[in-house]
Amino acid sequence: QVQLVESGGGLVQPGGSLRLSCAASESIFSFYIMGWYRQTPGKQRELVATISSGGRTNYADSIKGRFTISRDNAKNTFFLQMNSLKPEDTAIYYCNINTYSREGTYWGQGTQVTVSS
Repeated sequence: QVQLVESGGGLVQPGGSLRLSCAASESIFSFYIMGWYRQTPGKQRELVATISSGGRTNYADSIKGRFTISRDNAKNTFFLQMNSLKPEDTAIYYCNINTYSREGTYWGQGTQVTVSS
């Protein structure tokens, strides 16, 4: 089974930046969609951004223009660059790979992002 490990979370002031990383245990070339989700207590997990195997990106309206998703296939890693962070961005962020096949979907353990002054 593919394992995903997130890193890069932490405490940042409003307007600050963080870069989250998601490292996969094997090649991600075969996966169709790589994405970032976030969740706070009492709320449903929501999609933040995705990138397809062809490089097409999709962003939630709430973060559009502030966050950028990217990938480095050689390092089996994809990223979420977060700029102009707001308190409402505070959440646990999870990386995800959807194979759109019988292999299914993989999730990381999550990394905490806290935006506060």
